[in-house]
Amino acid sequence: MYPEHVSHAPAVRAVDVHHPTPLSPAVAVPAPVVPVQPGVLPSVASIVLPDGRVVTGYAINPTQPEPVAAKPAVSRAAVNVALGGVGFLAVCGGLLLLTTFIAALTALITQLIILAAVIFGGWIAVQIFSASGPKGGTTVNIRKAVFKRNHFHN
Repeated sequence: MYPEHVSHAPAVRAVDVHHPTPLSPAVAVPAPVVPVQPGVLPSVASIVLPDGRVVTGYAINPTQPEPVAAKPAVSRAAVNVALGGVGFLAVCGGLLLLTTFIAALTALITQLIILAAVIFGGWIAVQIFSASGPKGGTTVNIRKAVFKRNHFHN
């Protein structure tokens, strides 16, 4: 299916070779050394050794380490935990107030229902026992009546 591989001789190409031309070396002339006085003269210290010899020299200031970045007094994790606790307490307080409000509302509704029952019951009692309007039946004057042996005689 595929033709067999036939090896060919490499093609000959014309190649131009370029050689770099070296530059003449630059002569480095050292700059003249000019003594410069320091802006502040260092202090000279003298030390008397126990055997009486005096050693004089410049005081060397010790190198100060770089200041460490100031850490916060409290870690961020502790602050987050504290804020979570404050939020939880606020929610618990709100739930406590909510349950107190619901209990007070329930008591108010119960008292209103009892008040309505007392007022409505009183109105019904007044309607039943009031003498307003004609009623069917006989009116009997009990003062003139005579009771004998548990019988009423007119």
